[in-house]
Amino acid sequence: MRHPKMRHIAAAGALALIASAPLAACGTPSAAPRSVQAADEEPAATASVPSAPRTPAGSRAGTTPPGAAGPPGAAGPPGRVRPATTKTVEPAAKKPAPTSARHTGTCYGAVRHDLDLHNNVLDLITTMCFHTGGVLRLQGIGPGLVTAAPASVASTSYEAGVVDVHFVRPGTATVTIPQDGKNYTITVVVRS
Repeated sequence: MRHPKMRHIAAAGALALIASAPLAACGTPSAAPRSVQAADEEPAATASVPSAPRTPAGSRAGTTPPGAAGPPGAAGPPGRVRPATTKTVEPAAKKPAPTSARHTGTCYGAVRHDLDLHNNVLDLITTMCFHTGGVLRLQGIGPGLVTAAPASVASTSYEAGVVDVHFVRPGTATVTIPQDGKNYTITVVVRS
């Protein structure tokens, strides 16, 4: 390319091809989308006008005998829009909750529940529920004052103004707390 005029013609031709390539790719309705776009645009494609079905090279159109089904996903007659297919996913059936004659209220589980004796009204706390391994922590009381019976279900420990009542086996325990000259009793149901 010695001539400057030829360089300009070649450059102008290349620019024309570059500029027209995107328009040619998506300008006509019969243009097939690229494979990456096909998955993203599938719901929108059902509302548009379908293009003519393509036949492989070397085969003839209309060779399927009358009444025979075509390949899966084949388009219907020309001018007919294929209905969109949707799939409804139903949630798995829930198992019914087991029924029991035991305590049905809220149960704390195998956790520690703190009870500040200076800020709680003990008259309002009459029953509780824990799972085996749960702890009722009573804050603000002296040593040897809190009792838990029977010892096979609950045991107590004291340290620095705090009594921990540990629930070690399933059953029903009675926790007695002396406060202001009166004994308060909390019945604790312990589950496994």
